[in-house]
Amino acid sequence: MKLRNAPRDAAIFGVDIGKNVFHVVGLDAAGAPVQKATFRRDTVLQFFERASPTVVGMEACPGSQWLARKIMALGHTVRIVPAKFVKPYVKSNKNDIIDAEAIAEAVSRPTMRFVEVRSPEQVDLQALHRVRDRLVAQRTRVICQMRAFCLEYGIAMHQGAGKFKADLPRVLADETNDLTPAMRRLLAALFEDVRQLEGRIAEISGDIEAAAASSDVARRLMTIPGIGPLAATALLAAAGAGKQFRKARDMAAWLGLVPREHSTGGRTTLLGISKRGSSYLRRLLVHGARSCVMHLDRSRDRLGGWIDGLEKRMHGNKVTVALAAKIARVAWVVITKPGATYERRGPAMA
Repeated sequence: MKLRNAPRDAAIFGVDIGKNVFHVVGLDAAGAPVQKATFRRDTVLQFFERASPTVVGMEACPGSQWLARKIMALGHTVRIVPAKFVKPYVKSNKNDIIDAEAIAEAVSRPTMRFVEVRSPEQVDLQALHRVRDRLVAQRTRVICQMRAFCLEYGIAMHQGAGKFKADLPRVLADETNDLTPAMRRLLAALFEDVRQLEGRIAEISGDIEAAAASSDVARRLMTIPGIGPLAATALLAAAGAGKQFRKARDMAAWLGLVPREHSTGGRTTLLGISKRGSSYLRRLLVHGARSCVMHLDRSRDRLGGWIDGLEKRMHGNKVTVALAAKIARVAWVVITKPGATYERRGPAMA
């Protein structure tokens, strides 16, 4: 009995992922389409279970990591491509089958860059970071709104969450200011929202710190100046084993911490940092680097002389970003080399 949409011999399958419908295009070794098919979510894995082991490509999107792990378990090689690298291969009009064909063509390129297939543990850890980041942003919005309400009654509150939380009870208790009873009740209710958000933030931060304490690689990453539990676990969630990078600079470039280049005619033009990759992870590293620039004991750390040299010839913000890129390079070494840690003093300085 011949099965409908039975898998044919293909060198590469491209999968366009949808919520319920998946479009699959198979290419032969020469790049010509040999099969075009559409499946629902409950049948797409049956297709790849019957197919001979081959290369399967898909765009990086919600659901791609789950599907990649499932298809890999069936013996296939899965490659996930960033969507911006697939777009140049979409020819003429756009539909789901054309997208699947473009994905298969993009995957076939020998110089294409791919997204690492993450483990469920990495996805869980990344989810914690994203939820915490959302809660922190939500807390900031509520505090800014409360400060704006107070300004409408001539009360200027200090900037910063710590000073604001210390001052607001005093403002609410002061009967001599111009706050109306209705506004006092509203501010008190919003302040309770801030407390609840901080409780959730503390709970998730505790989960992240526990994950960092239980991971050998995270503990070794935290020996690097500027990297704490948040940055260490965020690096592990995003970069995994780091084997997708050939060298340390590739990881710094992946984080958007290297100069953007626009060179032509033999003239090299370097611009500001590229800001590619995860803005959240880049922000953690830049904040950690800024803390190092301000507080690092430069007489006892091997980075001290290097930072001093930078500060003599460039702006402080450039020093911070350059240090963040250096921290990313050191982190790559720690991640990829078992047992490696950061040594604060080199052999010549010891």
